[in-house]
Amino acid sequence: MSFLNARNFRNFRMHNNAFVSFHSLNTRQRIASSNCSSHIALRSAINLQPQLFHRGKKTKSSFNFNDLPHKLDLSPLEPLSLERSIVKDKSPDRVSLKFFEDVQDLLQEPEPAATELEELPNSTSSQDFEEVSKKAKPSRRARKTESLPQGLITLDSESSDVQESQDTSSPSAGGKKVKKTKSYDELELHQGLLPLEPLQIEHEPPPYPTVIMQARNNMLKFENCVVVTRVGGFYELYFEHADEFGPLLGLKVTHKKTNAGPVSMAGFPFHQLDRYLKILVQDLNRYVAISEEFPNDISDKVKSGGLMHDRRVSRIVTPGTLIDEGFMDPLSNNYVLAIHVQHDSQTDIIEHERNHNAIGLAWLDLSTGHFFTQKSSLSELPSFLARIAPREIVLDEEVHSLKDHEMFTILTDEHHIITYAKLPEVRPISEWTHMLESPVSSSSANAFTEEEISAGSCLLHYVETRLQSTNMKLQPPVRQLNVMGIDKNTMRALEIKKTIKEDNFSGSLLHTIRRTVTKGGARLLENWLASPSTSVEVINSRLDLVTYMLEDEFLRDRATTLLKRSHDSHRLLQKFAFGRGDGDDLLDLASTIYATRDLASILDVQKDTPESCIQALLARIHLKGPMKLAQAITDTIDEEGLDQQHRIEEGESGEMQALAEAIVASEGTTEETSTFRKNFRKKQPNSLRDYYNQENEAWIMKPDATPTLKRLHKKLSSLSDQKTALAASLCDRLGATTLTLRFTPGLGHICHIKGKDINLNMPEARTISSSRSTRSLHHPEWSFLGQEIDQCRIHIRAEEQRIFYKLRELAITNLVKLRRNAAVLDEIDIACSFAMLAYERGWTRPILNTSSAHKIIGGRHPTVETGLEEEGRSFISNDCLVGDVHRVYLISGPNMAGKSTFLRQNALITILAQVGSYVPAEYAELGIVDHIFSRVGSADNLYRDQSTFMVEMLESAAILKNATSRSFVIMDEIGRGTTPKDGIAVAFACLHHLYHVNKCRALFATHFHALVDLIEKKNMDAVGFYCTDVEEDGSADGVFRYMYKLKQGINKQSHALKVAKLAGLPKEAIEVAQDILGKDIND
Repeated sequence: MSFLNARNFRNFRMHNNAFVSFHSLNTRQRIASSNCSSHIALRSAINLQPQLFHRGKKTKSSFNFNDLPHKLDLSPLEPLSLERSIVKDKSPDRVSLKFFEDVQDLLQEPEPAATELEELPNSTSSQDFEEVSKKAKPSRRARKTESLPQGLITLDSESSDVQESQDTSSPSAGGKKVKKTKSYDELELHQGLLPLEPLQIEHEPPPYPTVIMQARNNMLKFENCVVVTRVGGFYELYFEHADEFGPLLGLKVTHKKTNAGPVSMAGFPFHQLDRYLKILVQDLNRYVAISEEFPNDISDKVKSGGLMHDRRVSRIVTPGTLIDEGFMDPLSNNYVLAIHVQHDSQTDIIEHERNHNAIGLAWLDLSTGHFFTQKSSLSELPSFLARIAPREIVLDEEVHSLKDHEMFTILTDEHHIITYAKLPEVRPISEWTHMLESPVSSSSANAFTEEEISAGSCLLHYVETRLQSTNMKLQPPVRQLNVMGIDKNTMRALEIKKTIKEDNFSGSLLHTIRRTVTKGGARLLENWLASPSTSVEVINSRLDLVTYMLEDEFLRDRATTLLKRSHDSHRLLQKFAFGRGDGDDLLDLASTIYATRDLASILDVQKDTPESCIQALLARIHLKGPMKLAQAITDTIDEEGLDQQHRIEEGESGEMQALAEAIVASEGTTEETSTFRKNFRKKQPNSLRDYYNQENEAWIMKPDATPTLKRLHKKLSSLSDQKTALAASLCDRLGATTLTLRFTPGLGHICHIKGKDINLNMPEARTISSSRSTRSLHHPEWSFLGQEIDQCRIHIRAEEQRIFYKLRELAITNLVKLRRNAAVLDEIDIACSFAMLAYERGWTRPILNTSSAHKIIGGRHPTVETGLEEEGRSFISNDCLVGDVHRVYLISGPNMAGKSTFLRQNALITILAQVGSYVPAEYAELGIVDHIFSRVGSADNLYRDQSTFMVEMLESAAILKNATSRSFVIMDEIGRGTTPKDGIAVAFACLHHLYHVNKCRALFATHFHALVDLIEKKNMDAVGFYCTDVEEDGSADGVFRYMYKLKQGINKQSHALKVAKLAGLPKEAIEVAQDILGKDIND
């Protein structure tokens, strides 16, 4: 064992008759710097066993060089002084050479014969052990061992002497204990077994390849995410992620062989990332951690064993943090919401205090940069969630322990995606500046409440962690105030965004009124419709602009045409703010700037008109900086080249081909039809080979954009001419007429031949691949020329990239102005849309004030009217004058006679008026409504074990608790889910509460005619009685028709059997029902 380097032997100890490593060599410095001393424990020579070293599956009785630890330092040392003691060497890495020679002799000594020493029990005392040792005849091995120092030897002691403290009784000392110090030559240590502390063996992970270990570490760090790792031209999934999600993504799962065993893996080309993100994030609601490649510098390459790249997670994609993914809905916002709830340690608080506890709300859309905050209460949370429809909700991790909190009941009902985040301390608004496009003024910052600041801080911290500290420029937070409340039940019952039955967009109010031509305008309209304004000033300013556009048809048409030329500026600018985007995005931005300029120009023609709405719009448009940007973009980017590349994708050429094909199909022959290309549209790359094909490469910038670019393009043109000449020359020299010069990612620059030319002898070229009909060769001339062409292309691409970064930086410089211009375009788009709608449907401008009036003359349901007109039928309008003389309408009448439609249409007219739109009525005067409530329709909730009547009572309770004197309430057939007697009692209780406590405008439809008598008894004079009816022809067949016209009075005939007959109830059942109706049921 003399070949062992002394500096490495200190890493081993004798344990269970085998040498065991203390720590790996890379931890030597850490161990040496610690306070703990390294020790080597040797068992007594009489108890030594042959040393067995284990390596893998083989076992040897002698020491093997291959059994040494990996990377063991075996370099020779400088000569050691044999006379110098171990303990006099101050170096912790030095051991006496004599000591190692003695150990070597021990290892080579054969096993001594068994003696009675082996039969001693483990509990034998040290005195008994010494007596038996004296009786035994020591062997050569034992004698040799006695000369070795026994016990624990300190290797890293800084003292130059070994001091042994012994308690001895000396006669000369009078029996007192004397502390005796011996030198190394006189050192005597205790013999026998010495206690040894358990070894702390480090459990290192399996020795996977470095790339897989990088992916594994990311999986452990982001354990709640699906980790996709970039490896060259692919994104790959490993281990359990590949097994679980590979089949769901339609990927083949393979197993990579490693030293640690097979590893499951699946992958897809990197340019198909959006396709698989859609499945994972949007369809499966999973969080995806994207691990990208980052080039290693020289020192990092050495540390990583020569790897070119390090792989780190650059972004975590969640449903609420999408930026520019292709699967996003362009017509809807993608909000992520943070809710701040005060932590209350008291558990015996009453329900009222819990439901009205203040909460902070903050939400933003990363794709547009819009950022909002609001202070609310727990009781208003369902209404808020229905209004903004967040894709993801973020809560503090500490709230997770409050499982009985009312908030979780609200969030569970709508199956929202909830993320719990560990949050630091609340950051004030002044520390949000680095994430905003402009700082928040001190006056505006003071208006934010403590709850809003806490929620905003929580939200920004979460977004930062998802983006892995990527730079972002959000718009300053806006407090959303003066907004009408619409709860989730009302949103669903009124079918504002989607229909009730099929949950479709078609047939909803939004579908009926949307005439916008821009994506930003469509998103803004959806927000307005879900959050109507309660400010008379804001509503009238919107209506003024609609009126202006309605009266000037030429201006409206011209503005609509210019808006169609604009693009989604909000999301384009956000792309640039995140360091994304391409040449097409810059061209779209330039086109939008020019459209804004032209739109401002046609509005400026009307500058002398007194309309203040136009002057306000012009004052918000800024063109000086943006026009310089647009000019730089058009002067630099090759618009014609990109237009030619994308013309087919935009459908222009496809339409022409379809027209030509139609003409040929009707007038031509089959042969002429076959001359058309089967797939004229440009194909997207299906493989990496297609993606990297140089033939598909298109230059973004104009060749003369800069002098450098002009010189490089001139050189590339010259090289292209040389390529043509070389191809012709090689064809002549080699006699291969089919020879072409190509480039492939796998083979590089090759000469490709086919047909009979594959049999030619070409000593100048080297064949690298061949098939039955083709052959690929490397020719030195083409290889050299191809490398020059590649180098020139790389320089062109680098110069284009520099120019693109400069343009993108210029766009970010004008970020604030461009966003303000985009907001103006969105408002103009909505104004033109409302004007077009009013012109087509004959709607009228409403009058808004702060009174409690609700005067509607000739009101119509906007959605039902559209559906009837498609069938060739007309809608029967009705008046509604609730709020002045009669604060509550009690509406009775037969089924299917229009009671529910009347209730809904008045609520929808109120919403449209406060959005800023014209309304479907001949006259409309409305007092501002702060909240609309509805209890319409019936449904149970089996998941929460709630019957139809229970759901009805829960919704009614929410209305009675939260409605104010400025609210508008519609309630339809309350109490129908129980017995008539109980139903009458519950219905009257709700009506009585609305009348005396809430004192709000309400429309109350019912079939309980007994309510009329109860209302008269209670002297509820402000309740008006209205009804619908049917008209019968008096024939024996009972033919009738619905009148759908509301009139004053009470109709105690529900005509239920007529409806049953229309529904196809059997004749026998109808007769039984008529017989029962003719008798007194109480008998």
